[in-house]
Amino acid sequence: MDVDRRTVMTGAAAVLAAAPLVAKRPATASWYDRAIVIDALGGIGDPYSPDEQLRLGDRAWSEMIATGVTMLRDTVFPVGNSAEPWGDYQKDVALKRNILNANPDRLVLVRTAADILKAKREKKFAWLWGTQDSSMVGPELDRLGQMKKDGVMTVQLTYNNRNLAGDGALEPANAGLSRLGRATIERIEAEKLLLDLSHGGARTVAEAAAFAKRPPVISHTGARALADHPRNTADETIRAVGDKGGVVGVYFMPFLTLNSRPKGADLVRHIEYVAKVAGEDHVGIGTDNGVLPQATDAEATRKLNEWAAQRIKMGIAAPGEGLNVWPMVADYNSVDRYRRLAADLRKRGWSEARLEKLFGGNFLRVYREAWGG
Repeated sequence: MDVDRRTVMTGAAAVLAAAPLVAKRPATASWYDRAIVIDALGGIGDPYSPDEQLRLGDRAWSEMIATGVTMLRDTVFPVGNSAEPWGDYQKDVALKRNILNANPDRLVLVRTAADILKAKREKKFAWLWGTQDSSMVGPELDRLGQMKKDGVMTVQLTYNNRNLAGDGALEPANAGLSRLGRATIERIEAEKLLLDLSHGGARTVAEAAAFAKRPPVISHTGARALADHPRNTADETIRAVGDKGGVVGVYFMPFLTLNSRPKGADLVRHIEYVAKVAGEDHVGIGTDNGVLPQATDAEATRKLNEWAAQRIKMGIAAPGEGLNVWPMVADYNSVDRYRRLAADLRKRGWSEARLEKLFGGNFLRVYREAWGG
């Protein structure tokens, strides 16, 4: 859903500007502390420090560790059809490199699955870089090789609007993949990058899942059968991704319901539905939130509304986005939300082995297949 994840996380245009919410007593589960916990789409940042500060402050760092998350995939921008997408990409990857260099004792850049395990062993935070568009690539497919050298390991084919590869989720024509889109997928796979089909139009995602030779992912979506929204995915495509060995990540976003205010029960319902359709080996978590919870005070609300207005003006806002619509599931807006969600699913009969797959094991398997390690 992002315009600029760094901006969102540091509070210049979105929703993370005040103290986080923490449950009084976080749910504890020894399996969770041992597990590889992966958020397949989100963002990191420090809402308590100045925007220009690259080093994570101690408070933000301690709360990141408290989440229990091992790895989070962050977005290298731009998204959408900007005037100079390759130049915008180069600027953002340079910024992320500066953040990485300022936190060598805390952040591990993920290039193989082994880097995720290394971060867990060393009590660091694994940071995966990926795009949410291929607009910065266009017909210049050699750029995918450069992006891999830069540290980008996953490439999303489209954002909400049409690009040269295919139609995004908001395109009414729903025209599907282009010839260039097929060539882009072939090059992504040849470079041993991971193909992400999030934000694609229904036909684009279905055709791409059928065309892919290696396991693809939909890192952040919901079940369209439960909420008929263009950002959610149809059963047949969820099943197709699972049949290819891929993973479908469920997000903590307004689109889980048509009233844009999902409850915790709605999130659980989508997770269980995707697990039923794709299989328990093919479902994961991709919150599309920051790793830290979102503040909802007056200043945060002002910034949220500025951000929403910007997205609407750019033409990249999905139905249901708007003023005072929080991009989150309020019931899980806390530092310990991943632990609490796991505890809630445990109460519903999920075994520890099944939870370990959902919270990271399934994505880790696909990452190993894509990159090795």
